[in-house]
Amino acid sequence: MKSVLINITLWVVSFVLTVGIVIYQKKTGPTYPVKGTVQLADVSVDYNLKRTHELAPGTEDHVVKVEVVDSEVTGAVFWKRHNIKEPTIRVEMTRDGNTLSAVLPRQPWAGKLNYQVFLSKGKTQVFVPEFPVTIRYKGFVPLSVLLPHILFMFIGFVVAMRTALGALFRKKVRVLTFVTLGLILVGGMILGPIVQKFAFGAYWTGWPFGGDWTDNKTLAMVFGWVVAAIVLWKKEAEEKRRWWTILAMVVMFVVYMIPHSMGGSELDYESGKIGSAEVGGSADK
Repeated sequence: MKSVLINITLWVVSFVLTVGIVIYQKKTGPTYPVKGTVQLADVSVDYNLKRTHELAPGTEDHVVKVEVVDSEVTGAVFWKRHNIKEPTIRVEMTRDGNTLSAVLPRQPWAGKLNYQVFLSKGKTQVFVPEFPVTIRYKGFVPLSVLLPHILFMFIGFVVAMRTALGALFRKKVRVLTFVTLGLILVGGMILGPIVQKFAFGAYWTGWPFGGDWTDNKTLAMVFGWVVAAIVLWKKEAEEKRRWWTILAMVVMFVVYMIPHSMGGSELDYESGKIGSAEVGGSADK
């Protein structure tokens, strides 16, 4: 009975920790919307500016929207292509009820625009936010591909966490090690490249062909579990070598601590080629 309770507890803890990691990933990377509130004279304006635009059918352009009830508030959007020297373009926002909106033009796969909203009321003016936001355009990824990818990676992390925790409590982890490897191989190395192909037109842009962080993080994570699986291949090795699963989990945890899409695919407008984003630039803020 005690063993059963320990196993249940380990699975519950693994699930909760995985959910926490997923929430962290969602809120930290360079694709998470920029949200906040700004004061304009006597008006408080909430904003939610997107940093990803999916080129789904019928949504080629990106519409920037800000909800402002006060009809005296007017706005404009300033934008330019990312990492290229060219004049900034101003587009006046139009009002429809309580919504001010302006259109950012369609960009190629992995193309990026830097944009900033400008609001004014009388003599009071404010930029929203203080620094330009970078939005990346990507191709449409069907849910039939995206959902299995997410599901396999999520379950893979849960099982990986359970495997490492089991090793700490000297539980049997050999079979779970193989299950973990299988899940992340399917989710990361099969479905992941398919998602990448739909989104940015290439199956793999990591090592040895490029420096895409997402691909390289997946490669490091899989390598860690491949090593653990090889070490634990023989059943009699499990007792003395189970700690290798902890090492593989540490690698996986470090990978997930790096915000999702940081150092991801980015179009070089001058060369027309898709490479990896420069980490630390405006695209990663």
